[in-house]
Amino acid sequence: MVRRKICVVTGTRAEYGLLYWLLREISSDDALELQLVATGMHLAPEFGLTYKAIEQDGFKLAHKVEMLLSSDTEVGVAKAIGLGVIGFADAFAALQPDLVVVLGDRFEILAAAQAALVARIPIAHIAGGEATEGAIDEAIRHALTKMAQIHFVTAEPYRKRVIQLGENPARVFNFGHPGLENITRLKLLSLQELETELNFALGALYFLVTYHPVTLSAADPGDALHQLFVALDSFPAAKVLITKPNADSGGRSLIELIDNYAATRPNRVYASTSLGQLRYLSAMQQCSVVIGNSSSGITEAPALHKPTVNIGDRQKGRLQAASIIDCQENSAAITHAIQTALTEEFQTTVREVEPVYSSGNTASQIKHYLKTVDLGNIVFKSFYDLT
Repeated sequence: MVRRKICVVTGTRAEYGLLYWLLREISSDDALELQLVATGMHLAPEFGLTYKAIEQDGFKLAHKVEMLLSSDTEVGVAKAIGLGVIGFADAFAALQPDLVVVLGDRFEILAAAQAALVARIPIAHIAGGEATEGAIDEAIRHALTKMAQIHFVTAEPYRKRVIQLGENPARVFNFGHPGLENITRLKLLSLQELETELNFALGALYFLVTYHPVTLSAADPGDALHQLFVALDSFPAAKVLITKPNADSGGRSLIELIDNYAATRPNRVYASTSLGQLRYLSAMQQCSVVIGNSSSGITEAPALHKPTVNIGDRQKGRLQAASIIDCQENSAAITHAIQTALTEEFQTTVREVEPVYSSGNTASQIKHYLKTVDLGNIVFKSFYDLT
C-alpha cells in the first residue's frame, strides 16, 4: 500500500503545541506517512532549540529548514522569508509530499506556503479567517488562505470569512480549535508539580505574562513593555511568570529587557524561553490572571476560566469572551485592568463565561479529511463569489 505523505511544518513552540495531537493522529495511521519539518525558532539556540523537545516527544524530523538571521529588523525578517523559501523548495523537492499542512500566520509559514504553491503541492491551512489588526500576521494569514486549497478554521465566523475571501465552502471546515483539545487531552500539572518543574515558588497569587512586539506599530515595543513592568510592580505580593516573545521584528530587544527585569527581581519574577505546552497550560490553569497580548489569552484562557488582560492592538479583531479585559499600553490602564480582573465580581463572570471558540475531536477529524480527500486536480481553484 502506498501511504499518503503528509508534510507538516512547524516554526514555533506555540504552533507545535497546537499541532501536537494532529501529529499524533497522522503518525499513528498506517495509511499515512508523517513528514515533520522544523524551521524558525525551533532551530535557534536563543529560543531554546525546541526541535529537541519535538524529538523527545517521539517524532522524527524529516527535514530542518534554517532561515532565521541574527537580525530581527524588518530587513532581517524579510531576508529570513527569502531564505525560508529557498530552504523549503529544497525540502519539498527531497520529500515529495502529497500535501503540506500549515497553521497560523507567521512569516516562517508564509515561506513554506510560497514554496509549496510554486511546486503545485496542495496546502491545508489551519486557523484561517481570524483577525489580528495590530500585526503583519493579519495579512500573512489571509495570504495563506488564498494559497491553500483546504481550510480548517477554529470558529464559525472565521469559516464565513474564509468563504468571503473566495474559498469554496465545500473545502472550509470548522472542526474546532486545536488549543482547546490540548486542554481536554493533556493531564495538566498541579501547582506543586509546576513549582517543582520550574524550581520556583509561584504561590497562590501569580500572573502569567506574555508580550510580543506589535509589528504594525511604529512605536518602540520596549516602551510598552516598560509600561507593563511598571504595572506589574504595582502588585508586589504577586509572583510573575513571563514567557519570552517570538522571533518577530524587535523581539530580541524585548527578550533582553525581560531578562534584565527578572534578574533584578529574582524571588518574584521567573522568565522562561520556552515552557512547552504542558507547563504553559498548567501555568495558565493555576495563575490568577493572564496578561499580555498573546493569542492564548484570547483562546485557551477563557476555556480554563481564567481572566485575561489583553494589552494594546495586537489581537484586535479576534473573537473574545467576556473574561477578557482590553486595555491600552500604559501602566495606569494595565494596572486598573489587573485590579478589575482580581475582583470577586469579575471572577464570577470568568467562571460563567460562554466559549466563543469551537471544541471537539479536532485532530481526528482533520486527520480523517486529510486521509480521504481526493487530491486529483485540487490545486486548481475557482474564486467562490458570494451571491
